Amino acid sequence: MADYQAVMMGSPINLSLSQDNPQRAREVFQLIAQQEALLTVNRPDSLLMKVNRAAGQHPVVVPNALFQLVSLAHDVSLLPGSLFNLAIGPLVKTWRIGFSGQRPPPSDQIDKALALIDPQDIELDPDSRTLFLRKPGMEIDLGAIAKGYIADKVCQYLQAQQEPYALINLGGNIHTLSRPEEHPWQIGLRKPFGGRQTLSARLAISGRSVVTSGIYERYFLYQQRCYHHILDSRTGYPLDNDIISVTVISESSLIGDIYSTLLYGMGVEQSLAWLAHHPELEAVMITRDNQLICSSQHHFQCHVLDSNQ
Repeated sequence: MADYQAVMMGSPINLSLSQDNPQRAREVFQLIAQQEALLTVNRPDSLLMKVNRAAGQHPVVVPNALFQLVSLAHDVSLLPGSLFNLAIGPLVKTWRIGFSGQRPPPSDQIDKALALIDPQDIELDPDSRTLFLRKPGMEIDLGAIAKGYIADKVCQYLQAQQEPYALINLGGNIHTLSRPEEHPWQIGLRKPFGGRQTLSARLAISGRSVVTSGIYERYFLYQQRCYHHILDSRTGYPLDNDIISVTVISESSLIGDIYSTLLYGMGVEQSLAWLAHHPELEAVMITRDNQLICSSQHHFQCHVLDSNQ
């Protein structure tokens, strides 16, 4: 097995291939760079930022792949009670959690952002393949699903190249292609608020994706309260419930991205009830009282490492 690293999308990227193949690794990293140029809001020259700059002015024609991804994100955003919101960009920028934000923004700034994050104010025209944000200042932010989408693209490319097995880690979004001959892939589940090498559990998986949403990933402390990056579009503030992290095991990393957010918004009880009717998805949840809960283990094995869980 051969391992390759790069820093892209603001994260360290790790690629494991079945054997040494520097050219294939370069092609994978090039594919990631091409997709990032379409989807990021952190580069002013990205195609998505072109759509955002035209907010309140005119529709923008986009490639079919981007239109389909935005259309999916739009549909998920409109689900009843959905925590997912592709229009949340102005609120994210107001808080700047994980960037320079170190205290809650003034309430008037939050109210101003809330007026700009209604996904119903995004117009999608499939005939002309255009996107239009009705209000100036609106922004589409695909940060919650971009890595999952790209991880799926990487695995599809490696499959087409007949790579026997591989693993791509896009800074938390992990996707595996098949498995090494000897054993399944071993994926560490980080202990919330612990050191980066401190694990709560180890997941044994093959040919599936592992995606985690956790409040410990980006946060700041202010007046003894934790303000994290998972924001509630209804209130404008971080959403707190009985969950610290949700890890979704699924065939698609994009679906894992979507449902790690949706399940976090549901809380433990509602998530377990929903997952009982969707066996294609599985989840590992860590609660505020330090319980580790698996919805099921049909497509993976969970080995708990923290004796307190």
